[in-house]
Amino acid sequence: MQITTTLTLTAAEEAEISAILGCDVPDLNTRLNSCLAASIQEYLAMFRGQKVFKRGSDLLEYRLLLLIETAFNGAIPDERTVSSLFQTTLTESRSLIRSVISKYQYQLKSHIERTLSSSLMAANRQNNTQDYTVVINSQNVVDELNKALADIDGSLAPVGKKRGSVSTYEISPSSYNNLCTKFNVQPNP
Repeated sequence: MQITTTLTLTAAEEAEISAILGCDVPDLNTRLNSCLAASIQEYLAMFRGQKVFKRGSDLLEYRLLLLIETAFNGAIPDERTVSSLFQTTLTESRSLIRSVISKYQYQLKSHIERTLSSSLMAANRQNNTQDYTVVINSQNVVDELNKALADIDGSLAPVGKKRGSVSTYEISPSSYNNLCTKFNVQPNP
């Protein structure tokens, strides 16, 4: 079904919303349409009595689930992105993402695996004697990688923060190779 709506925004509002959504003003219409799909799904579920929430946190979790499925194209967003959209602190956003991953784990399984695979594909190392490094801006992604390692073999080294960095993580070669096997990722040399 094609749904069309018209919004009247000032240039300042367009610039502000574009900055929040992380896009340029010319791309704002497309970006808002992806968010619109999530909001329409939320309303339709409410109208049909499928999702009637008593707690605000349940509604926020459901909204984030819908945004993951639509606006984020199945990728699990990082805490800063969620904070800018939901007006929450980084800690609150981390908790919200963790709750969504836990509550909707079966529905999000393929999205979580795709997000983890993307992190593994982005990992690299300088030479064969070093650990792999990767920039991960979400603690929840790191936690999911470590859960996967625990499921594979509890004796594997965890994904850990690189000393002196904000969001660069190190993965030992054995842990990296086991994760690549689990998620069907071609390991980087």
